[in-house]
Amino acid sequence: MSTSSAPAASAVGLRSERGPLLLAMMLSTGLVAIDATILSTAVPTIVDDLGGFASFPWLFSIYLLTSSVTTPIYAKLADTIGRKPVMLFGIGAFLVGSLLCGVAWDMPSLIAFRAVQGIGAGAILPVSMTIVGDVYTLEERARVQGYLASVWAISAVVGPTLGGIFAQLDAWRWIFLVNVPLCILAGWLVITRFQERVERTTHRLDWLGALLLTGSLSLLILGVLEGGRAWAWASPISIAVLGVGAVLLALFVVVERRAAEPILPPMLLTRPLLRTTALMGLAIGGGLIGLTAYVPTYLEGSIGLAPIWAGLALATLTIGWPIAASLSGRLYLRIGFRATTIVGGVILVVGAVTLAALAGAPSPWIVGALCLLVGLGFGFTAVPSVVAAQASVDWSERGVVTGAQMFSRSIGQAIGAAVLGALANATVDAAGGDASDPATIVSASQVVFVGTAVLAVLVLVAAIAMPRDRGVHAAQAAEEPAAG
Repeated sequence: MSTSSAPAASAVGLRSERGPLLLAMMLSTGLVAIDATILSTAVPTIVDDLGGFASFPWLFSIYLLTSSVTTPIYAKLADTIGRKPVMLFGIGAFLVGSLLCGVAWDMPSLIAFRAVQGIGAGAILPVSMTIVGDVYTLEERARVQGYLASVWAISAVVGPTLGGIFAQLDAWRWIFLVNVPLCILAGWLVITRFQERVERTTHRLDWLGALLLTGSLSLLILGVLEGGRAWAWASPISIAVLGVGAVLLALFVVVERRAAEPILPPMLLTRPLLRTTALMGLAIGGGLIGLTAYVPTYLEGSIGLAPIWAGLALATLTIGWPIAASLSGRLYLRIGFRATTIVGGVILVVGAVTLAALAGAPSPWIVGALCLLVGLGFGFTAVPSVVAAQASVDWSERGVVTGAQMFSRSIGQAIGAAVLGALANATVDAAGGDASDPATIVSASQVVFVGTAVLAVLVLVAAIAMPRDRGVHAAQAAEEPAAG
């Protein structure tokens, strides 16, 4: 049941300088995007300095865990106390986590401080997307989200390069300390350029639901991330972790049915549009992690391609995504959200299925071209689905809805990493266990690409299952006008 009361927002007025505010959103998104890529190239240097080779995967797992489980909570808070305080808290937590990571003295402390960074990241991404939904009109939104997507594209190239430079200079701590001035600038822009007027009413914060959701998702994501790696899937610890997580999740569902203002309102599952767009986000997250995790290994291990060229082949995916994201606004204004996502789903299926079919003959040129096609498919599905979900609700629900979209994508990445990784490992074991054999790498990668193709088909099915648009212009008319 809900406990404690707090003043909260029921409506909002925005008087923001949109240029500087967009810069703040891009900087904030850039913090999270670069952090997702910059660390990987410096791991050997960090391990040499701090030790703890066996536990270094937790540098990534703990960050994904804390950012995922906190997203729905921040999204609800953004609808109750306003976007600005939640965004500033996220930037502040990310700044503190970065500072602490920069002074970590051993691997356990670095892992703990990465958890703090993840707590900040869990607020930054969904609230940035929500602010975009508040401030920009329906026509502008896809273009602006294209800018945000371009940040990820740039980070895909800049992140590993910076990480390699800092590692080469034996200055890995600057991987985290470089975030500090960027956090300060982003926070200052939000404070000075984002003027949010919140009408206060009394809301009851669903603390019990938040605790149950955090506990259940922490255990379930932990079980998925570490199952088959830290412990066997059928081991007692795996059964205990997943079992307790499932029980807590069931309790969460019971509590939410009784809560006055649930942290995840039932409408997220009862409204067909929100249900199908969340399913789409889940499949997009799984497909994205499958390609980003295995394309470089596939090209490097099969034909001995240099890491930088393998990375560039993958980078075409993050180039195609923002291009399509920017173009999708013009398309959905003409043919609607559902038709646009179907177009994207078809492009995605063609790219992913062709990649799986041709994986037996590795070629960086073919992989690069198909990753570009897949990126275009992601852009034409991810952005219109989020904008459609935002346009279907008013201000008081937009944070929760946007957070649910980001949350489904994060969960998709966690589940995708575990399931596709298990498939790859099973293929390697069946081939004799030699993970350095080029033929084995090709076979394992092809299995992963087939799994990615299945997820692409799921994206298309979800797009087809979306309710027919009531009309984009009708949705626009129903929205509160954005401020200039």
